[in-house]
Amino acid sequence: MQSFLEDVIKEISQKHSSLENMVFLLPNKRAGTFLRNSIAKSQKKTQFSPDILSIETFVEKISGLAYASNTQQLFELYNAYLNTEEKEKDSFATFSKWGQTLLQDFNEIDRFLVDTTKLFSHLSAIQEINHWYLQKERTQLIEDHIRFWNNLESLYQEFNNNLLVQGLGHQGQIYRKACSTIETYLEANTSKKHIFIGFNALNAAETYIIKKVLSTSDAEIYWDIDPCFIADPIHDAGYFIRKHLKWSYYTTNSPKGLKTNYRTKKNIQIIGVPKNVSQANYVGNLLGELDQKDHNQLKNTAVVLGDETLLNPILNAIPKEINSVNITMGYPLDKTPLANLFLEYIDLYLGKEQQGWFYKELISFLNNSYVQILLTDGTCNNATLLAKRIRERNWTYIDPEKLEIIGGDAGNIISQLFFKEAPSTLLLLEKITEIISGLRAKFQETKNTLGLEYLYRFYNLFNQIKALVPKYPFLNDIRSLQNLFKQLLTSETLDFRGEPLQGLQIMGMLESRNLDFETVILTSINEGILPSGKSNNSFIPFDIKLGFQMPTYKEKDAVYTYHFYRLLQRAKNIYILYNTEPDVLEGGEKSRLIMQLLTDEDNTAQITEILAAPLTRPTIKAPQIVAKDPELVQAIKSLMGNGVSPTSLTNYIRNPIDFYKKHILRIRESLDVEETVAANTLGTIVHDVLEQLYTPLVGQYLTSDNLKALKVDLNTVIRHHFSKNYSDGDISKGKNLIAYNVVLRYVENFIDSEIRATEKAKIKILALEKSLEAILTIPNLNFPIRLKGKLDRIDEVDGIVRIIDYKTGSVLPSQVKINTWETLIKDYNKSKAFQLLCYALLYTKGENTGTFEAGIISIKNPGKGLFKFSHGKSTLIDPVILSNFHEALNVLITEICNPEIAFAEKEV
Repeated sequence: MQSFLEDVIKEISQKHSSLENMVFLLPNKRAGTFLRNSIAKSQKKTQFSPDILSIETFVEKISGLAYASNTQQLFELYNAYLNTEEKEKDSFATFSKWGQTLLQDFNEIDRFLVDTTKLFSHLSAIQEINHWYLQKERTQLIEDHIRFWNNLESLYQEFNNNLLVQGLGHQGQIYRKACSTIETYLEANTSKKHIFIGFNALNAAETYIIKKVLSTSDAEIYWDIDPCFIADPIHDAGYFIRKHLKWSYYTTNSPKGLKTNYRTKKNIQIIGVPKNVSQANYVGNLLGELDQKDHNQLKNTAVVLGDETLLNPILNAIPKEINSVNITMGYPLDKTPLANLFLEYIDLYLGKEQQGWFYKELISFLNNSYVQILLTDGTCNNATLLAKRIRERNWTYIDPEKLEIIGGDAGNIISQLFFKEAPSTLLLLEKITEIISGLRAKFQETKNTLGLEYLYRFYNLFNQIKALVPKYPFLNDIRSLQNLFKQLLTSETLDFRGEPLQGLQIMGMLESRNLDFETVILTSINEGILPSGKSNNSFIPFDIKLGFQMPTYKEKDAVYTYHFYRLLQRAKNIYILYNTEPDVLEGGEKSRLIMQLLTDEDNTAQITEILAAPLTRPTIKAPQIVAKDPELVQAIKSLMGNGVSPTSLTNYIRNPIDFYKKHILRIRESLDVEETVAANTLGTIVHDVLEQLYTPLVGQYLTSDNLKALKVDLNTVIRHHFSKNYSDGDISKGKNLIAYNVVLRYVENFIDSEIRATEKAKIKILALEKSLEAILTIPNLNFPIRLKGKLDRIDEVDGIVRIIDYKTGSVLPSQVKINTWETLIKDYNKSKAFQLLCYALLYTKGENTGTFEAGIISIKNPGKGLFKFSHGKSTLIDPVILSNFHEALNVLITEICNPEIAFAEKEV
């Protein structure tokens, strides 16, 4: 296959022995690399290289102005806005949201050489008509709105003049300026031959410049299009070039570059794939197949992305065997992983309150992978340690002083990230620069070259902003910095640099201009993506654009139609992918470009339609089963020897896998900050308060007087135990204050119920929070079992001993009643009865004899009294009950220790 550029160079070389006095002008710089390569291959003798310029560089050279950066344009536009707007002005943060749209409009106005006086007059007149109404006086809002439109022309003039003073210009301004200086340029370069190659959509300024060069100097222009698209009066691929061929230049000259290639034999596959990730995987598999068939085929293959956000998934999907890949596109900065780090850092200071940072935002920042890298010293991850200590101390709000207290050895880095001073724009930018320097050192150690490329791009971006801040005082708050950074992220790109002439090429649609490949893979060919549809991000209405011959969505669609068909012209193997599952984010239905291909009778014979879907293997979740190998059996023996609690045994009854994870593997639930007091913490506080209050009464009978005396220091006792169990948590407001009062009410109600009980019976406290343990001998087990537990309270009521367990939650009588012993070790709903019997067993192993009762007092509802354990109708626990329970307990523990019985998951 001979490419378009090779065709052009071959034709020119046949007519001219030397190319050194020629100036080749192309739509973009990328095509210049390939043109230079084509020239090198075509020339048989050494000679000076001709000038090869993109049209933008050429126009800049003619105008004598330099391009202002996007950031500088936005700042200068806001300066102009401040100088021309008389009344209340938007802040820069607000302005930046609509200023970019205005920049685009000003740029387009100049590129299409629009008469600005007429245009702005029309715009203001339309607004006057739109806001006509019967009331005699307009509202202030309408007045301000009309005034803004009336001031647009003065804003435009002020903005352009500010740039000109500095020798700068936006693209449209430079194009307009070049139109006025083109004759001067041509007079100074009469010996040069200008050759325009591969243009399609030209703005009015480009049209004027090209026509001027063609008519007044030695120049030629080559169009890259198949004649069939020009012959078809309604085909959008030839929409622009049909107009260009009507220039007066063609009354004496014939069009150059037209070659019949589109109707040659091709293999076209149209492939529908669900969603973007599936498209990326399909491309990866397809590239792998092409590489296996012919390794050299990929050297002339291009993957063209309709949706450029697919770059990352496709890079990850490329087979490892393909080691030569060149990316010819800018990767949007907002899609880079580092962008999120800086956004979170700015948000952190934007959201900082008087009492510090809210813990969720701070922990989220600490969990950022780049912060983790920055705060890792050797094997110590200080970011994780900080997050852990914040959770342990229940800090809802954290200030820099607290972070330094818990930071330990990482104090220097922490003070760099989290400073005490009031955040200003310059200070925050300085800190961001320090972050970049710290990460650079880390990346250099690990030889993370891609990370260093990301850092370098952001380093330049923030330095550019830092240099402009002193010049533009309106950028003096964090909100403005945040909005500016977000705007720049969407418009700036990370340009990958590689070897453009070797290996597989990955590019966007616009980067494919003038380039030809034998194999082309196009992705995301859906409506709303290619073409982009009827989007109109502009202040200029559609009918005004038509009247002033400015481009609308019709012209934008024609641009992408041309690029789409131009790629197909010389290609032999074409794979067109589209998303079969349209949605708002990933495009609409199958593109009209595909439908147009399918309805072309000349192509239908060589088109194959495929619907592809990822191979799905339904996974049926089987219950988890863990067999007991010798190592696990030994771990169980160790657990049983060290001591097993009633709670851990009920965990086994509930779900053996939970018992295995929690008590054998010792996997604990993740620690988190308790913004509000958790239920288990509340229960611990209530238990501790009751223990402290009742400890002086151990061995005494309860009376109305000694119980009432407990209420005197109740607030102090509760606050003490909140402080002990809720660490540095704040109980002075919100839900925590409610929780404090709930505990207070719980304890008061409990004491009141005890006072009422003393009126009916004699109650003596025997023990509180008594820790007991017993060694159990289980038949068929050759090692002892240690059962241990803590009894909340042991008392005596009218001579009957009671073992009491406190619960802060709700309790039902059915939960402490049993009818069969098998149910006790099989049904988790009977876990409370199981625990009571474990406590009873522990109590009797302590050489206590006789009959007694066991039950639960619900602190939530103390008025309901003791929920007593019962077997059948009896509530007394005697040696027979304990013997039967012992047998049931033997069965349960034997099952846990039996190597033949695996831990099997239960449905909970």
